[in-house]
Amino acid sequence: MRMRVDFNYMMEEFTGAGRGIAKSALEAKRGAALAAHKAVELKRGKGWLEWMSSPYDQGEVVKEINAMAADIREKNDYFVVLGIGGSALGPSAVQKALNHIHYNDLPGDKRPGPIFYVEDNIDPERMQALLDVIDIKKTVFNVISKSGNTSETMSQFLIVKKLLEDALGADAKDHIICTTSSHSGSLLPIAKKEGYRLLFVPDGVGGRFSELCPVGLLPAAVCGIDIEELLAGAAYMDQLCRVEDMDENPALMSAVMMKIAIEMGRNISVMMPYADSLSLMSDWYAQLWAESLGKLVDNEGREVRTGQTPVKSLGVTDQHSQVQLYTEGPFDKVLTFLKVGEYRTTYTISEGCEDVPSVSFLGGHTMNELIQAERDATEYALLKLGKMSMTITLPEVNAFTVGQLLYYFQMETAYMGEFLNIDAFNQPGVEEGKNATYALLGRPGYEEKKAELDARPPKKDEYII
Repeated sequence: MRMRVDFNYMMEEFTGAGRGIAKSALEAKRGAALAAHKAVELKRGKGWLEWMSSPYDQGEVVKEINAMAADIREKNDYFVVLGIGGSALGPSAVQKALNHIHYNDLPGDKRPGPIFYVEDNIDPERMQALLDVIDIKKTVFNVISKSGNTSETMSQFLIVKKLLEDALGADAKDHIICTTSSHSGSLLPIAKKEGYRLLFVPDGVGGRFSELCPVGLLPAAVCGIDIEELLAGAAYMDQLCRVEDMDENPALMSAVMMKIAIEMGRNISVMMPYADSLSLMSDWYAQLWAESLGKLVDNEGREVRTGQTPVKSLGVTDQHSQVQLYTEGPFDKVLTFLKVGEYRTTYTISEGCEDVPSVSFLGGHTMNELIQAERDATEYALLKLGKMSMTITLPEVNAFTVGQLLYYFQMETAYMGEFLNIDAFNQPGVEEGKNATYALLGRPGYEEKKAELDARPPKKDEYII
């Protein structure tokens, strides 16, 4: 059940000279790779790398989460995550990967948990639409905000808190679970005052690295996913990543390849799963990669403007919408295919239309064969035109392999932070937008920011058509 990473078509001996990575360029990075590995290992479990401990130190937390999840499944028909960023993308990706693709549409006796929604936006129509389809008396809301100051999540919380209290009175407290900091922030005192159940986000785990802590583990467990296997997969990948030789460490080699690719002008990273179950992994990866690596300054405060833009794609769907650009467009992209060895079902294409050879040839083949052929063909089409790609293969999609995949990308991101000499764990650009929002809505303490916003030059009518 080990996932494999195939870098063959990143190399210029396949893509053609100047269009891929030369062996000499790879060899030249060995010293930097060793330094990056040592730097990450020195920070293991410390500061903002506390997520590296997640596969090992959550035995009691997992027991608590599994018990809580069983109680939720027994008493409720709906489970709603209120969160944004990693608090929403991770739970959504894991749920899509490991449960039935039409999970919510299954009858109750075939569904391993309650109907599941993740509300990660504040469009008022979306909030109303959620309330139109759930029975609030049979719903548990998981409010996820480490700081308790996330305006989007806390606005949703205020709405459902009032609705629950109006509908259930004192029993409303049984329908809210808060996942937050154990010792600070705005949500913790609210939860304690109201008597809500609590789970805690470790101090050194940021939102985009939080899927393997209670942020992601509770939603997964509620929906019947084996969270112990998820963590076991992460632990397995962690052991592979403890090896300092980049030839044996898949995440380190991937980071080396991506660093060289960036130096070659490949500033776009396209993630293309060939499995609907893995489609939301691209969304989760996009936040991890963009928010971690897109930085104005390096660790010495010098302006560097680093980053590689992540793009979400889906095979085979986007062969008919994006691949034209990837094959014949500019040399500015690296494609990462997510491949599945064995799908969880086999579906044979029916015989028929024998008088139309261009259709009848499909009969007797399986959809499994077809999707693999389409992936191979896309990979070849890119290669033929000198485009770089790598392929990550999961032998099958299960909790153990998904745990590996999540942890692999987290480690790759940590190594890339070292290569780029940046802080991969902050997000000052995001904070600026948050602070401006607080000021516009009149949050106390943000008067200076409000004055700054008010001092903006007015827009001109001549530029509005």
